[in-house]
Amino acid sequence: MTMRVIVMTWELRIPGCRSLKEKRMTARSLKDRLRKKFNVSVAETAFQDVHDRLELTAVFVATDARLADSIASRLDTLVAENGRALVVRSVREER
Repeated sequence: MTMRVIVMTWELRIPGCRSLKEKRMTARSLKDRLRKKFNVSVAETAFQDVHDRLELTAVFVATDARLADSIASRLDTLVAENGRALVVRSVREER
């Protein structure tokens, strides 16, 4: 059995965000939802000092390609439909 490590990164824009505190609330909410629903590791990986930009990276391990594709697709959907931040760029890496 081959284990697959998937790294997914989203660059997001938060329209109308006027403070780092507001950005952190959006980031925390999205990270918590990803962790709770999919049991993935998630971190804010860039733009820490920019109030209207956010980069999140999630990592998970899957036992096969179909499972990895399914989880990745559902992660993308949750991030895209979060209602607060718009996806500017999305990158998926497999290691």
